[in-house]
Amino acid sequence: MHRYLLHNDEIRDTGAQDLSAGQVGLLNGWGVFSTIRVYDGVMFEWERHWARMHTDAGRMRVPFPPDREWLAQRLQRLMDANLPHANPPWNATLRVAVIRNRGGMFEGPGPMREFDVIAFTADVNRWGSTVKLGLVPNARHAASEFAGTKNLSWSENLTWYERAHDQGLDEVVLLNERGEVAECTSANIFVVQGNRVWTPPIASGCLPGVTRALLLEEIRLPGLQIGERALMPADLEAADEVFITSTTRELLPVVSVQGLKLRSQDNPDGKVLEALRKAFKACVETYIASRKRADIVL
Repeated sequence: MHRYLLHNDEIRDTGAQDLSAGQVGLLNGWGVFSTIRVYDGVMFEWERHWARMHTDAGRMRVPFPPDREWLAQRLQRLMDANLPHANPPWNATLRVAVIRNRGGMFEGPGPMREFDVIAFTADVNRWGSTVKLGLVPNARHAASEFAGTKNLSWSENLTWYERAHDQGLDEVVLLNERGEVAECTSANIFVVQGNRVWTPPIASGCLPGVTRALLLEEIRLPGLQIGERALMPADLEAADEVFITSTTRELLPVVSVQGLKLRSQDNPDGKVLEALRKAFKACVETYIASRKRADIVL
């Protein structure tokens, strides 16, 4: 983590004692968050991150800043403060959380804001070039009213992720109550079947990841169809290629899934993944250039 964090309207040292034990959201995971990739000082696809947080906050009854630019300006101040601490300047990972402060039996005493905004930045994690996955049954309840929300109750995901690393794995595939593939703890999953690329639908219980959305809605390659379809573990085995996506990982090939025999394991860097990576890189470059031009105009 870099030296400074954002706490509402103020830039504070990360060691400062700024939070209260009576903040309901901290004790109960009652809040929403997003992880944003910063390329060359620009928050990539900020509009999509904002929209998802805003939607999830409404579903979870979390008070939320009403103005996108209000929050964007404060996040920019945080990035400016941490510029000397980024390596290299200015590419980083930014985490922003909106925490509900009031409600329930154990609300803190005295006047308190309806919500707190907390954000911090860190160097981009050095992921490996491939991933090895485990398999966890009944890990997503697709029929839940709150399936697909990115909320602060993240302890189950962290437990599965930590256990995977104890087992020499990088991540796990989470199955829903129907035995369908949903997602990983912090990534979406895709399979390639010939000239078709499939990812589980939101109805599977997965999060609507921003990188996932870009592949579905923005990236177009001749002769390639990208869409949603219910997937079973057998579809991972039969796929020509398997890969995961996330804000911080971008696109990474899967070389193994514990308990499954992947057809693609001997060819992790397939042609389709390579083409999608190039297209995604172009998408990033176009977005960053457009934001910088907009700043110049302003």
